[in-house]
Amino acid sequence: MPELAATILGWLVPALVVFGVTAIAVAAIVWAVRRARRSPRARSAADKARAKAGATLVRLDDEVGELDLEVGLSGALYGGDAPASLRRARLTAQRVRDDAFEDYRAISDPAVAAPEVHRVAARIERHAGEALAVVAAARKEHGAWVAANVSAAGQIDAARRRLAELNASMGDPAALVADLSSRFAEEEWRDASRSAHAALSGVSAARRHLDAASARAADPSLSALPELAAAERALRQAEADARNLEESHRLVLQAAQAVPDEIASARNALRQAGVTREHLDAPDAARLGAELHAIDAELNRIETDAARRPTRTVDAIARLRSRLDLALGDARTAQQRLRGARTALPGTLAAARGALAQAEASVSRSRAGADARSRLLSAQRELAQARQTQDPVAALDAARRAMRDAEDAKALADFAHQAGPPA
Repeated sequence: MPELAATILGWLVPALVVFGVTAIAVAAIVWAVRRARRSPRARSAADKARAKAGATLVRLDDEVGELDLEVGLSGALYGGDAPASLRRARLTAQRVRDDAFEDYRAISDPAVAAPEVHRVAARIERHAGEALAVVAAARKEHGAWVAANVSAAGQIDAARRRLAELNASMGDPAALVADLSSRFAEEEWRDASRSAHAALSGVSAARRHLDAASARAADPSLSALPELAAAERALRQAEADARNLEESHRLVLQAAQAVPDEIASARNALRQAGVTREHLDAPDAARLGAELHAIDAELNRIETDAARRPTRTVDAIARLRSRLDLALGDARTAQQRLRGARTALPGTLAAARGALAQAEASVSRSRAGADARSRLLSAQRELAQARQTQDPVAALDAARRAMRDAEDAKALADFAHQAGPPA
């Protein structure tokens, strides 16, 4: 029996030593791999992969914009709808772009592990590259058709028709700005004035390029295409600036109409919060009371200049309502939360629309990178969700997310504009 025990121990001890050493080695390898994945070098490599994918995504987004223009132009050239190949390419590119921006936004979170960033960035590169190839093939096919069937003069005539339509739809931009400047503070109409000047400048540039294209089209030895392309780009930017002008004018006037109701709604919400405070324990009641007093003081302050600064007032009230919701926390009943969301939603939607309009104008004027564009798309999606959602509480949350995303997009686009084109 002692001999059997000795035999077993003689076999077991070396086996335990081997398995123990192996387990330690495996644990050390796993620890080393995890540490390497979290190392500054791994994070730096992941950030470079994400930036590279973002640059490809920006190219795709620009191509989608160019394709939108070409689809519109081709309708005039064909005398009807755009050719099927261009429409299919645009739908494909738009779908891939939107999905890729979602992926890009997801890996922009610093908490995402480096290997996941690499994997998703590679997928963005692959799908965006495939979409770019589809777009290039469709544009090449369309370009060949145009070269064979449409003269430069025909293209110039189509562009001149769009220019005339733009002039007619714009009306008098100076009159819109004058209307705002006579009633509101400068910060309310500054963006509208900038858009008006940019639209008029774009129209003038488009006209100059079209005149130059016409002169070159008359000479068989010269190509009118460079001037025609420059005219189209100027015309497209002028159209965007004209839309921004109209949107800015409309938002200011709507805010001016909404200000009295928004102030009254905010004061009513404060009164209801005061009633809720009466049913809280002393420490919670004291905390809420101090916050209600601060919110009331801020509301009094912004009300003094509300008529001159309506969009700023609507935006500030939307933020005060959010602050009030945070202060109340779980102190309200479900019915009170629903009623509060219903009254806060119109002003928050208006504030989100204003923030989104500013972000869109900033992104269109600057060489915005993928981060700004992804946040802009997110803001547009959140605002659409807020408008469609039947539940006021969910709609209010979506509208607030749209505000935050739009503000981030504008800040990033403004920074890119000041810093110059992205690398």
